[in-house]
Amino acid sequence: MQVRVSRWGNSLAVRLPKAVAEDLRLEEGQAVELVVESGAIKLKPKETAPRYRLEELVAEMDMLGPENAPPYEDWGILPSEWPDDGEQGGSTREPGGR
Repeated sequence: MQVRVSRWGNSLAVRLPKAVAEDLRLEEGQAVELVVESGAIKLKPKETAPRYRLEELVAEMDMLGPENAPPYEDWGILPSEWPDDGEQGGSTREPGGR
């Protein structure tokens, strides 16, 4: 992939194509490490908290199989801010109240 070097103020800049930024999960304003090795430039994203894509999580879940699913926890029905309509779990507060 070929890109051009451009002037940016007193510096030179290289614009990263969208596909490259997405593959590396780079975001605007994110810090990267720039290293020069043997006449080549390497950019490495700074270590941050891991970010997961939904596709990756679903693939991992599928790979582990249903026998490794966490146990179901019944937390019951949570109260609602809406008036009680006669069903279990109706409001414990006035609408709009805190």
